[in-house]
Amino acid sequence: MDRKEEIIFAALELASQNGLSGVSMAKIAEKLGIKKPSLYNHFKSKEEIILATYQYLRDKSKEKMSLAEIDYGELVKGKSTEEVLKQAVSNYETICGENEMLAFYKIIYSQRAVDPIAAKILADETRLMITATKNLFYALQVHKKLHADDIDMASISFAMTVHAIVDYQLDCLCAGEAIPKDILQNYIRWFCDQYGGENEENVD
Repeated sequence: MDRKEEIIFAALELASQNGLSGVSMAKIAEKLGIKKPSLYNHFKSKEEIILATYQYLRDKSKEKMSLAEIDYGELVKGKSTEEVLKQAVSNYETICGENEMLAFYKIIYSQRAVDPIAAKILADETRLMITATKNLFYALQVHKKLHADDIDMASISFAMTVHAIVDYQLDCLCAGEAIPKDILQNYIRWFCDQYGGENEENVD
């Protein structure tokens, strides 16, 4: 583990104990047993460390699943619309459910309304999800597996609904309640019934 990674994990541990307000350059340096000025060789501010923590954990989760680069055209070939969407949503759930990523999300979600860094991270995450969904939907449309008058709006609708359901499941998990079963699967099935294209039955 290099120094940047050590800083990131120190920040994550401090945030998990005391929230983002418990993270500071001084506390990170103290935790690592180094002098505060040496941190500035790697990061300019606490905000930069928090943003780097999010990007690092997200990249690591994607690497574990071999999702660094996605060829959307290849992804949709030989599969039905429902199979493609289930796979995409499952990948998203897996990324969010990685232990370290989940721990970080819990911190960010708890402070999104009061901390600009937390709000920025979640806004960025939502934008990434919408962009990925648009790319996937355009590939589905090219292969005639999806039909919608406005693909951009269909992408936003799908992405935001999945996002909200995953948030709901996370809330249930944090509350110690049973996670509702089959909501995502039923939604995907309904969506495909509404917008599936002419090649839905005969996959290419």
